Amino acid sequence: MSPRVAVSRRDLPGPGLRLLADRCDLEVWEDDAPPAPAQLADLVSDCDAALVLGTDKVDAALLDAGSRLRVVALASMGYDAVDVAAVTGRGVLVTHTPNVLAETTADLALALILMARRRLGAAVDSMRGGGWSTFRMNGFLGLDVHGATLGLVGYGQIGQALGRRAAGLGMRVQHHDPSKPDDHGGSRAVDFDGLLRTSDVISLHVPLTPRTRGLIGPAELARMKPTATLVNTSRGGIVDEGALRAALRTGALHSAGLDVVVDEPRADPADPLFHEPHLVVLPHVGSATEATRAAMVDLAARNILAVLDGQAALTPLPGTPARRG
Repeated sequence: MSPRVAVSRRDLPGPGLRLLADRCDLEVWEDDAPPAPAQLADLVSDCDAALVLGTDKVDAALLDAGSRLRVVALASMGYDAVDVAAVTGRGVLVTHTPNVLAETTADLALALILMARRRLGAAVDSMRGGGWSTFRMNGFLGLDVHGATLGLVGYGQIGQALGRRAAGLGMRVQHHDPSKPDDHGGSRAVDFDGLLRTSDVISLHVPLTPRTRGLIGPAELARMKPTATLVNTSRGGIVDEGALRAALRTGALHSAGLDVVVDEPRADPADPLFHEPHLVVLPHVGSATEATRAAMVDLAARNILAVLDGQAALTPLPGTPARRG
């Protein structure tokens, strides 16, 4: 009898699902809207494995509903929706997809730096509204990127990849990461306060944890230069959105670019976050290239097959086992 694998979305790119379908019976969620927690629990109830997205909650309720589950594979690098204690206490392996999206996400972070600092989003909005009626020397004046100092909060794969790109644009690069306290790869190590005070662009590359939730709040924004740009491609909860909007409205901060927000997704066109003229907001597309998203699904599928074959998971969550006990 073939193993049964639950899949929480039907529109997954690449050959990963075909790889699973060759060996397993798939239970695929067929609706356009993602499954609610109770619906996902029902989907996994008689399955040996599940392939889910990083926004799907993996908690005790899900794992108890899927009593046959041996592995839950996230097609995501982030795993803040996973209750790690519940996972490890039930002997279910959970995997994620590191090492495949750093370069693509760094491209997106660089795009946000350019869009926010040069006010390109506001310029596009003005054109679409018929606002290009004349040439104005003081129209949409932004700030230079070349010669600016980039401060990286978190210096893992994505931060380092962005640092390499920034150096190519003539930016000075510095970072703060307790796990990387030394100068590295052309980036100068600095303390957190020093990074906030001296960086022209601050880019966030840390996971969402109890320690990093609200890491950038009113006090941190007040220590930044009024000409600084804040970019977040990690998780929305790291930034206090109300404090960020206030800093932008009062001119305490020049600009910001967000690929992530609190309470995703957000589709209300009247949401005040979408109407700040010095703020660029994207719908969490940091890894959204055909090749990278396909690689994420492929790695998730290969993690499932490895565990079902009795082998070690290829990329278990940090701090969790690679094999079933």
